[in-house]
Amino acid sequence: MSINRFKYVSVVGLTAAALLVGPVAGATATPQLATTTAVRPTLTAKVTANHVRAWQQFRIYGASKHLKTGTRVTLQQKQGKRWVALPVSMRTNNKAAYNLRVKLGLKGRNSLRMVGGSAVSPIVFVTVR
Repeated sequence: MSINRFKYVSVVGLTAAALLVGPVAGATATPQLATTTAVRPTLTAKVTANHVRAWQQFRIYGASKHLKTGTRVTLQQKQGKRWVALPVSMRTNNKAAYNLRVKLGLKGRNSLRMVGGSAVSPIVFVTVR
């Protein structure tokens, strides 16, 4: 067998092997890609009262998912176009929950949310009279 013919046979053989193995390797790699997606942490938020008097105490509570136990969660209030952190925070307990006592003095409809880790809760509303 000449050297040129040997090169031709080996190239054809490698190409055929790649064509046969390629789709199989791709099929087995696809499920692995689906399992490597990162799970985003979440926070929930609920209030015990939708309407309160100025400086009347109410509670905001909720739970976290996919956050480390003991993560600090902080209450934020929308003031104008900015979210301002209020001096109300706590760490999540061993059941991934939190329960805060809150007093607000800003009259009108207040938009509140909880933030912790990389999670942000949905907005809850409390009207202060």
